[in-house]
Amino acid sequence: MSIERNIFRCLLLLQFLTINTLNSQSIISGTVSDKDSTPISFSNVFIKSKISNSIVAFTRTLKDGTYVLEVEQPGPYELTFAAIRYNPTAFQISIEAGVKKYMQNAVLQDQTTFLDEVVIKNEKAITVKNDTIVINAKSFAQGNETVLEDLLRKIPGLNISENGTIKVGNKEVEKVMIGGDDFFEHGYKLLTKNLGASTVDKIEIYKRYSNNRLLKNIENSDKVALNLTLKDDIKSQWFGNMSLGYGIASENRYDVRTNLMSFDKKAKFYLLGNMNNVGVDAVGDINYIIRPVSSDGISSIGDEENSEALLSLNSSKPNLREERTNFNNAELVSLNSIFTISPKIKLKVIGFFNSDKNDFYRKAVDEYNFEDTRFTNLEDYTLSKKKSINFGKINFNYDISTNESLEFLSKYSSEIGNTNTNLIFNKEQSKEKLSENARLIDQKVVYTNRFKSNKVLIFTGRFINENIPQNYFNNVFLFQDLLPEGITANNLKQKSEDKMNFFGLEAHVFAKKERGHLAEFKAGYKNRTDYFNSKLEFLQDDYTVNSQSGYYNKIKFGAQDLYVKSKYNYFFTKFSIEGKVELHQIFSDLNTSENAEKKNNLYINPALVLSWQINTNNKISASFSYNVTSAKIVDVYDGYVLTSYKSFQRGTGHFNQLESNVFYLKYLLGNWESKFSSNASVYYYKNFDFYSTNATIQPTYSKLEKIIINDRSMFRADADMSYFFSTITSNLKIDANYSKSNYKNIVNGSDLREVKSEVLVSGAEIRSNFKGFFNYHFGSKWTINEITTSVVNKSTDNLSFLDLLLTFSKDLNAEIQTERYHFGNLDAVNSKYYFLDIMANYTLRKHKVTLSLSANNLFNTKTFRQSYISDVLISKTEYRILPRYLLLKVDYKF
Repeated sequence: MSIERNIFRCLLLLQFLTINTLNSQSIISGTVSDKDSTPISFSNVFIKSKISNSIVAFTRTLKDGTYVLEVEQPGPYELTFAAIRYNPTAFQISIEAGVKKYMQNAVLQDQTTFLDEVVIKNEKAITVKNDTIVINAKSFAQGNETVLEDLLRKIPGLNISENGTIKVGNKEVEKVMIGGDDFFEHGYKLLTKNLGASTVDKIEIYKRYSNNRLLKNIENSDKVALNLTLKDDIKSQWFGNMSLGYGIASENRYDVRTNLMSFDKKAKFYLLGNMNNVGVDAVGDINYIIRPVSSDGISSIGDEENSEALLSLNSSKPNLREERTNFNNAELVSLNSIFTISPKIKLKVIGFFNSDKNDFYRKAVDEYNFEDTRFTNLEDYTLSKKKSINFGKINFNYDISTNESLEFLSKYSSEIGNTNTNLIFNKEQSKEKLSENARLIDQKVVYTNRFKSNKVLIFTGRFINENIPQNYFNNVFLFQDLLPEGITANNLKQKSEDKMNFFGLEAHVFAKKERGHLAEFKAGYKNRTDYFNSKLEFLQDDYTVNSQSGYYNKIKFGAQDLYVKSKYNYFFTKFSIEGKVELHQIFSDLNTSENAEKKNNLYINPALVLSWQINTNNKISASFSYNVTSAKIVDVYDGYVLTSYKSFQRGTGHFNQLESNVFYLKYLLGNWESKFSSNASVYYYKNFDFYSTNATIQPTYSKLEKIIINDRSMFRADADMSYFFSTITSNLKIDANYSKSNYKNIVNGSDLREVKSEVLVSGAEIRSNFKGFFNYHFGSKWTINEITTSVVNKSTDNLSFLDLLLTFSKDLNAEIQTERYHFGNLDAVNSKYYFLDIMANYTLRKHKVTLSLSANNLFNTKTFRQSYISDVLISKTEYRILPRYLLLKVDYKF
């Protein structure tokens, strides 16, 4: 009760401060027009204090030429109006104390002078120039930002997920560049999670972005990219920062970061390092760096190809911030450089080393309830994983001429992992060991020729070699029921390896027609071969007592794809029609220990896309596609493989192709620059046949066999809305997602049973951007999940948060973060959890030093319980939380 009372008091404080903040503001409003009384939309309006000579508020006029500004302090001011192709106009205005309303209209005279450019460049928060949006970083910085990701979260229209994924509206960005150069492609989180926020001057959003310069104004791109412009005083010199943090009044905690950069015209260097044991992931999803996937299908042959690691001891994560349960000991060093050897040649060299030791703790009560089967399993699980990743990439770009380019990319990656677990399963203790040593070699060549002003030819060739060997051991044997009578075992081991070779060639032609019509044609050849071997042995001490063929795989699986693809975009005034057809000839060759199988299959995948651009702020699009997909190595192996300490799985043993339909409808209202914008979309998936499972589930083990079942469907609807309240300088976001699916499976010899799943996720949040003492960010998200078979499993979860930023001066600020979790499936005592974090920052500008004191998990919550549901069980899981700690940090910029 005391915790809830404290949260309630914080909410009352927020309301009181908000009311007082708004009550202290005077409002200036009016209309901006030209000499003919025509409203001027998107003109710049800003007010400058004549005492401090600094801009205290700014806005842009709406389409009807109206504007609203708020001023907090009384005094003399200068109100300025400016717009492209017009002379700026300024008015003197005196703001009195108390709540006042002022009316000031402006009539701008035609003129093309440099004053317009000065206003836009130096003062405007957001500038729109055709397909580029330029954001002034200092207009949104509030003083408590450490890395670039913190700053991006403050900008309206940018959506940053918990794991650092960046979206402009609902479109994920392709890359984040510095000065027009891209270091990390789709692995941009390595940059945004480490680059200091204070180094950034401007953030540019490129709409309709092309990854290949020779495709500019040819392809119909909807891609989005970010480009960072650094501050002028640091561009041509070595600069960076060193941050040292150490725990005080708590157990040993540390957080060390360093950035060292130089961005000269001839050579750009970015070196970064990170060491911490406070749960921070400084890399993000490593696969985005090692295996970036192109979203446009241009020169993307081989992007989806990778080997499979079938056994994983990685722990499932609870639904809260990762650093709260991530007991880590991470080290990261990354050396990155881009050399402009000549005006035509550019060389990019990237490398990083990442090592981490992760400890994870959970307790689970799994209550199985399906058909006529009911039992409960108890699990106490401790995991310790050490891994190290080495990655290097060379990217060579040669602009042969203004119309030709050649790109060569070579990368190498190795990952070594060693995992040990201590498991108490139904009061029986066991220990697991898993060792892995994955290796990847990837080579790609891309040649582009814009042989006519409206035609482009791209040749792409690629070779990939990947190998993932695994060795697993468990000192306890849980599967006595699987052995013949009279034979016993007390431990087991499994060796497995998937070797994959891929080779592909592709030609891609673009032809831009009159009125913007675009024709595309692709022809290509892909050849993939997998060598998959696994052997599961049941042991009595060191002796194998049984090695049945059902737990053994020796497979060679080859698939060749000879394909042609064509696409045509036809544009009317406001309508567009896009037709696509893919023709695939598949040659498959499957050899297992039991049989050999060869097949030749021909299939066609057609698709149709319709778009209607009603006006600049309204767009409707719809698509329909028919798809045939081919089996992968994980679908065809015929011997059981151990995938966890008590789970077996095997494929069908045959090559199969699956058919499906997809329907998609989307409505877009507004755009990124609008005060109000909204997106709504509907998806419908229909699988004519799909991979399901025939499962045998017992208290000590489960065996899953893939089977093919007819008819599965899924419906999904998404909607989001964003609105900027200029009167309270706050941005409101509301989103909702609903999905419904049905499929069928078999459990313990039952008939085919239907499984229905419904999920509803809805939430809202609001963030202020006041220029004064106080800012807030609060919101709430609800997740309702229901799965229906012969029984109904349902869960309702809620996350609410309240963040307060207090800016006492230009050099001193403090941030208070609170979180509340509620889980409906847990008992009243364990259903609610509260977290409180506080950070204070003080900057010694003269010495370029910032002192920070952070207090995490002040309520010292030590465990966290969450409920999960599936079609066979309800799992109630307890996780261990990083205990309360204080961290004193010193950040020095040089």
